[in-house]
Amino acid sequence: MRTDKPTRRNIFAGMIAALGGLVLNRAAHAARPTAKAAEGPFYPTRSMRRADIDNDLVRVAGLVRDAGGQVITLRGRILGRDGAPLPGHRIEIWQTDMNGRYLHSGDRQPAPRDDGFQGFGHDITGDDGGWRFRTIRPGKYPGRAEHIHVKVFDPAGAELLTTQFYEAGNPNNAGDFLFQRMSDDQAREVSMNYTDTGDGTEAVINIMI
Repeated sequence: MRTDKPTRRNIFAGMIAALGGLVLNRAAHAARPTAKAAEGPFYPTRSMRRADIDNDLVRVAGLVRDAGGQVITLRGRILGRDGAPLPGHRIEIWQTDMNGRYLHSGDRQPAPRDDGFQGFGHDITGDDGGWRFRTIRPGKYPGRAEHIHVKVFDPAGAELLTTQFYEAGNPNNAGDFLFQRMSDDQAREVSMNYTDTGDGTEAVINIMI
C-alpha cells in the first residue's frame, strides 16, 4: 500500500484551512449577542428617579455626602454583531444600594435606603461605542445574587436590550435562578471581573447588540 508523503503544498493548504476555521470560530463568537434577561420589578419610572440621572451614581447633585459601599468604575463598549462600535446609544443601569434597597416604591424591605446613592443612571456611547459609570458594588437583595440591571436604547429611543451583570466568582451566583439559566459563555460575558487599576476598582464588560 502506497503512503503519500505530505508535500509543502499540502502542508500550506492545511495551515490555511486551520487558520480559516479559527477565524470563522472567532467570527461566530463575536456575532453572538449579549444574553437578554428579565427587567425585574424595580425598574424606576421617571417619577421615581432623582433629578440627577447622570453616570455617577455615587454622588447625588445637591447632597454633601457620597453613597456608602465600595465604589467601582463599570465601563465597556456597545458593539454591533460585526464588531463595529455603536455611537449615540443610551445605556441605563439601576441597582441596589449598599443595604440591598432599590430606588423604587415597590421595594418595602425594612433595611434603610441610602439616600446618598443615585440608584439609577445613564450614559451615551461615544464614537468608539464606549460608556462608563461610577457606582458601587451592588448590595444583596433577598433571593438573588448581587447584580446590576442594564438597558440599551438606539439613538431613536428604541429599546435594544435588557440584561443583568453579575459579579464573577460570587458564590451567590450558584443559587440565582436567572444566572443559572445562562450557558457558561453567556454568564462569562455578563460577569464583572473586578481589577485594581491603582485609581480604584474597575470592571469592563462589552455589550454585543
